[in-house]
Parts: sequence; C-alpha cells; structure tokens
Amino acid sequence: MIAFDINNLPASEDELDYSDIEAKYQVPFEEGFDNIIVVDKVPIVEESKKDKLFRTMRKIFRTAGVGEIKEGGISMPMELNAETGKQTSKGFLFIEMETAEQANLAVKQLNNHPMDRSHILAINRFTDIEKYSQLKEEYVEPEEEKFAEREHLRSWLTDPQARDQFVLHRGDEVIINWNRRTEPPEEIHKRQYWTETYVQWSPLGTYLATFHRQGIALWGGPSWNKIIRFVHPGVKLIDFSPNERYLVTWSNEPITLNNGIPGSPFGMEDEGNQLIIWDVHFGALLRSFPSSTSPDDTSNKITWPMFKWSHNDKYFGRVTVGQQISIYETPGMGLVGRKSIKVEGVVDFEWAPVSERDKEKEKDKSKDKHGDKKAREEIISFWTPEIGNQPARVTLMSIPSKEIIRTKNLFSVANCKLHWQSNGDFLCVKVDRHTKTKKSKFANLEIFRVREKDIPVEVIEVKDTVIAFAWEPKGERFVIITTNDPTYGQPNTTPKTSVVFYYLDKAKPVNGTQSIANFKLIKTLDKKTTNSIFWSPRGRHVILATLRSQSNFDLEFWDLDFEGTAEQKEAARQDPGASLQLMSVQEHYNVTDIEWDPTGRYVITSSSMWRHSAEIGYTIWDFKGTQMQRYLLDKFKQLLWRPRPRSLLTNEQKKKVRRNLREYSKVFEEEDALAQTSVSKEQIAHRRRLMDEWNAWRKRVESELAEERELAGLPPVDTREDEGVEVIEEWVEEVVEETEEIVDE
Repeated sequence: MIAFDINNLPASEDELDYSDIEAKYQVPFEEGFDNIIVVDKVPIVEESKKDKLFRTMRKIFRTAGVGEIKEGGISMPMELNAETGKQTSKGFLFIEMETAEQANLAVKQLNNHPMDRSHILAINRFTDIEKYSQLKEEYVEPEEEKFAEREHLRSWLTDPQARDQFVLHRGDEVIINWNRRTEPPEEIHKRQYWTETYVQWSPLGTYLATFHRQGIALWGGPSWNKIIRFVHPGVKLIDFSPNERYLVTWSNEPITLNNGIPGSPFGMEDEGNQLIIWDVHFGALLRSFPSSTSPDDTSNKITWPMFKWSHNDKYFGRVTVGQQISIYETPGMGLVGRKSIKVEGVVDFEWAPVSERDKEKEKDKSKDKHGDKKAREEIISFWTPEIGNQPARVTLMSIPSKEIIRTKNLFSVANCKLHWQSNGDFLCVKVDRHTKTKKSKFANLEIFRVREKDIPVEVIEVKDTVIAFAWEPKGERFVIITTNDPTYGQPNTTPKTSVVFYYLDKAKPVNGTQSIANFKLIKTLDKKTTNSIFWSPRGRHVILATLRSQSNFDLEFWDLDFEGTAEQKEAARQDPGASLQLMSVQEHYNVTDIEWDPTGRYVITSSSMWRHSAEIGYTIWDFKGTQMQRYLLDKFKQLLWRPRPRSLLTNEQKKKVRRNLREYSKVFEEEDALAQTSVSKEQIAHRRRLMDEWNAWRKRVESELAEERELAGLPPVDTREDEGVEVIEEWVEEVVEETEEIVDE
C-alpha cells in the first residue's frame, strides 16, 4: 500500500494520483469490447423510423445465421438536423452481440452485405477502430527486402533419365530415392526423425508433408529445405486441394487460444474448432470449422476427407448427412449464394472431374479479354435414400447456379455409391438393392451419360453383391468384383469372388444414323479371391489383388489391349475379349498396399509393420508382372511414389512423340547400354584390384618361403613351370530375349 503524509495532502481532487488503482482494476481493451461491432453505411433515418431500422438489422443478422443481437444491444448516435429541426441518425450504429465469436462471424459474413440497392454495409470490430485511430498520419515506406532466389520446386522433373522418385519411411528414417529399374535405388536425401507419424506427398508432387506435434511442415527443392509450416497442435490428417493451393488439416484436439504457442495464428472465432483450411503459398489461416456439422452429433467417427474439392480449387464442400450440402467458394471461404443447399436425407455427394480438353477450354476462356465467353459451371452429384413414400433419388446439379440438370428415382435401395469416370463423361451409381423380403441383396449399375443430350441413363443388372468398382483412367472401360459367398463380411475369411470386365461398344452408324453405344461384357473370371482393383494411371493395364488376407496373396497382371500375332489382332477387332490377356500371376506374402508409379511402367507392392510384423518390406514389378527388385526391411512403414504434374505438351506434340517413338527409343537404348557398360567397367576394375592384391600377397608369401628354406638349408622351390603362363579374361554377353512394345498413353 502506498504511504501518504496527512500533513501534505493534495490541494484539490484533480491532483490526486489514481494510477495504482487504475493499473490494478484496468479492463483490457481487447477483452472488454470484443463482442461489439460498428456497422457503417446504414440509412440515415429520423427518430420515428429508428425502431423499424433496428428490426431490419435484427432480421439481417438472424437470416445470416450469425446469432442474436443482445436485448437493447443496438445503439445509434443521433444529431439535430439544422434544416428540418429533427433528430436524425449519423449513418452508423453500434451492435453488441452475445459472444465475441458471434461478433467475429458477423464481420466475416455481413461485411459488404447489400442492405438495399443504395446501402452496402461496412462492418468492423469496435476494437479495430481504436487500432486504426492510432495509425501514424505520415506514410513510412517499409524497407525493401533483398530478393533471395528460391530453389525450383519441380527440379526433379528435369532428370536426364526421366526417372521417378519415391519416399521410403522406415523406423525413424525417411529416405528420398531415385528408382533405377533393376539396380538398387539411388539415395538422394535421408533424415532421421523427419516426421513423428507418417509422410504424405502433395497431389502434384511439389511438396512432401511431415507431421509434428505442433503442426505440419512442407519440404521440397533439390536441398529439401523447409518451405513453410502450419501451426495446428495434435494434427492427425491432412488433405490438399487438387492444384495444391489449399491445405486442410484436422486434429482431434479442439483449438485453444491459451496454447502457449508463440505467434499463434488463432483468433476468437477459431476456438473449439478442429478443422482448418490454409493458403499454401502464404501460410495464412483462411478459415476454421468444427469437425461435426451438427451440435447433436456426439459420435467420434469422421469421414476423411471432410471437404471435397472441385477440380480447379475454386469450390469445396461438405455434407451434413440428412440435412444439407454446404458449398464454399475460394479464396473468400464464404458459402456460395450465402446459404447451404437444403436436401432432406442427403447422404453423400461428389464433384464431377473434367477432361484435359475441358481444362484447355477453361484456360482459353480465362484469356478472353472481352469476357464474352460464359464460364463453365461445375457439376455435383448427390443421392438421397427413400424417405416415407418418396423413392431414393440421384441428382446432378450445376454450381454455382444450383440448377438441377438431371434426377433419377430409384426403388428398393439399401445403399448407393457414386463413381465418376476420370474425364467426367460418365457417372456410375452402384445401387445396392434388397429383395421384397429384404433377406438378400443384389446390385444395379446406373450409368449416366453426362455428355449426351438429356443425360440418358443405362442400367446394368448384376445378380450378386458388388464389392469393388473401378473405371479405367482416361478410358471407357471398367472392372467390378462381385460375390455371392455367404461368408462375405465375416472376419478372418476370404470369400470367393468373380471379376467382370466391361467396355463401351461404339457401334458403327447405320444409314447415316449413329446407334446408341451401350456397355457390354468383355469377360468374367470366376472362382477368384480377388478383392481389390488397381488400374495403371495410363489405363490399359490392371492388377487384380487379394489384399490383407490371411491365406491368399495373389497378384494378377492383366493387359486389356494385348497385341500378339496378326491372327490375334484380327480376333481382337471382332471380339474385345480376345485382347484381354493375363500377363503374369505373382504372389506377395502379407501384401498390404499396392501403388503404381506415375508413368504406369512400375508398380510397388508392400507389406507394412503398421498392419503386421511378418516379412515386411517391398517389391518393385514392371507393368507385365516381372519382379525387378525385392527388399525385406525391418521397421518398414510406408513407401509412396512421387506424383507428377500434368504434362505441358499439347496433344499434337504428344502425337508427334508417338509417331517418332522408335527414333526416341534408340537414344534411350544407347543410354541404357552406356549405363550397363559403366557398371561392367566398375566390376572389371574391382576384379582387377582383387587380382593385384592376390598377386602381391603371393609374391610376398613366395619371398618369405624362399627365406625360410634358405635358413633351413633346403633348395629353393622350382617356379619355372609358372613362367610363360598368360592369364586372359574373356567376357561373353548374350541377349536372351528382346521385346519392343509401343505403349500409348
């Protein structure tokens, strides 16, 4: 307590010092008024219309879903109008919300909101006004930062041998390797404790993401330096947008403001959320969301990814099961049309992909200076189950107009799964149906022809349960796996399955009229244990595998466009099934994962310690099923090929390369021969070194023996029989088999 002198009191009240009391009981400015906002550019009204304006403001806030305004929480300054002599408003007002989170949400949702044709609201936090008032009047130019050239993040694409990279995670080590066909991988970077859980490539291979207790770090470039980091404590899952512009992170730990992290990016509006969207280029936190879309949802189950992205990163969305689909627009992160799409009973939705041709058209439209060309709308598909007397339904909708372009009613539906073809030409809806007695199930494939007029739907009936479906990448064929085995779905069982191949039969025009192209059966493979389908990213080749089984580990390598003799080619023209060829049948004990490389030339099968501990490691095969390399590695966790971005070559340039492939192949054959020669030279040099060591040792031993015999009085050893002996090394190389094959993209 501050002492005072009773004989020396202040002369007046103004001279009293209250600084100690003010410091003790001062209310921090940020904490005292953070639920108050300032709304500017509102209509100027007289005293008689004040209540009507207040009711309008409350309605706007209620409609936007930002929360209720406090009772008596609107304050509007008034002034005397010299002309009319009446009290009128000043064009702004203060609004007090219930919580700071509601105030922050109001700023995000309603800033620049059109109240009417002539009034667009400008909303700011009250605490920001004080900050703006403290800005200096004179502009101080910031210091110009020195330009620091960064490494090229796609430098690996310039490899002269056009090799692919993969990341290997083993124990506490993470290793980046070049793939070298039959030779052991070439290690280019290795680091211990690089990640705490696992690693993940971005979709175009630009970044390698590592996981840490405090968040995510992205690495890249020839030196593998850290590019950027994102603070999200306890992060468990991540997802990139297709073009790598945005990153979604999820943690099971809700965000707290008092987390002790220096420079924490979180604000009041982020507290309690678990899902964050970041700008990858700038590292900025764009928006956070709660994991659950419903306050009544108490389950801990999540479906990943929670957000689904359009092909161009322009839109992303999530579904609130049974209620609505919320579509957001980047980079503003606001709802398209400021509201969600209400769909009663909705279960799931998917974005339609686009072809390379569509992407080129979009690029051309973006270059149109006059803006005469209408932007192409995106398409989403979603389905709703049977509700009351209403049938189940599949719907196609345009975004952002939200116009319904096609619907199809379905009956006796147990479940649906949406499968888009990679070019967006077809949508296959796998419909699981039940019989009238509901004791058994079967399936239908409802195929929507999205490019055709009125979007016709073709139905393929399947008598059994469909457990897997996969379109051929950039193609019009698909493969399904079916089963009628009663043991299907039971633990520790491997049910019998059938594999069925389909193709699009494009019939020739009759009398100038193009007949309808239907999907037809190519071939059925019965009595299999296959449960997984893995198409090559280039199409044509497919692997049928039995994964995570305790008794079967089969790998079947199939070629759907096999070209053999002239008779086989002619037969394939008449019957597509004749070109379906089984190239190889292999086995990988305890196989858990299969992944094709980006070129479709190689495929890796692996067995991870995350699932079991027996014979863990990986094997590299070529597309024909020939084993190239095999490694058993202790503590092996994961192996991921590095993705490649879309080719910069035009279609004409690609056709030119295919036409001259034989000429290009000669260059690569010479490089392969040179590489083999360099390996042979290394082996010869090694053997020569061993021979020199042997001769030196022999001479030394002979010299020591001669000295010992001389000391013992024995005659020297006669070595004349070795004189004149010449050692000749002869290497014979023999080509066992040579096959030349042109593989189209």
